[in-house]
Amino acid sequence: MRSYKIFCGSAHPEFGSEISKYLDILLSSASITRFSDGEINVQIGESVRGKDVFIIQPTCAPTNDNLMELLIMTDALKRSAADTINAVVPYFGYARQDRKAAPRVPISAKLVANIIQNAGIDRLITMDLHAGQIQGFFDIPVDNLYGSVVFRDYIKSKHFSDPIVASPDIGGVARARYFANKLGLDLVIVDKKREKANQSEVMNIIGDVNGKDVILIDDMIDTAGTMCKAADVLKQRGAKSVIALGTHPVLSGPAFERIEKSVLDEVVVTNSIPLAHKSAKIKVLSVVPLFAEVIRRIHYNESVDSLFI
Repeated sequence: MRSYKIFCGSAHPEFGSEISKYLDILLSSASITRFSDGEINVQIGESVRGKDVFIIQPTCAPTNDNLMELLIMTDALKRSAADTINAVVPYFGYARQDRKAAPRVPISAKLVANIIQNAGIDRLITMDLHAGQIQGFFDIPVDNLYGSVVFRDYIKSKHFSDPIVASPDIGGVARARYFANKLGLDLVIVDKKREKANQSEVMNIIGDVNGKDVILIDDMIDTAGTMCKAADVLKQRGAKSVIALGTHPVLSGPAFERIEKSVLDEVVVTNSIPLAHKSAKIKVLSVVPLFAEVIRRIHYNESVDSLFI
């Protein structure tokens, strides 16, 4: 069987290095430089002819630079006669723009899907897409992995006396329900609405959280405003503890400051995106073993879905 090679862009080099170590394969050589005007230049440092190639590159901030780097690496590998090019994108940027939510706006997630395919990528491996329908934007295989696998084991290790899962908004109910079912727990919902025009949002809790250990779960934590406000309301309603689970630690703007000042007992994220800062309240779980096993299975034509049964 033909061998495979792993390349890593500059978005998350630590992630790529850990995957190569886990798979006991050397990270392949690629020179990524920039011209004085910011243009990206890529040179592949070894032969890839006839190989299965995996490029590790989350399209996190700076999103446009990291996306463009992925596309240029893909073109370089395609022109070097790689047999298959697989993009390992733990965090898929532009995923929140998945529908036409207002007049005269783009569906940017679909545009990015088109660009990725046209560049020559044969398969996409990502995790916890903001909207599941984004898989349908592609005409190539898309493996959307579940971050809940690592969260489930972590929550079990906490040995909570009376845990319950919460969705921070109505839009995340399906995700929270899936996680709750995996753990055999009940579900509550934080419902945001405006009671009257020109008044700030009011959060209502659908369900009973009194005396319970609440597990808030979402696919990403960006500015952390929703999570922190939800934690306030949950504690006011009698929750014994509140921890937030977010697969992708986008953590932009005032996120770190908000988390530090919040009543959240802990924020648990994965290493799909490199953290800009450290915080005593933030716990990072590694999804390297999960992605490494998926890469191995894809190369050897083994089932990926069986990992999540």
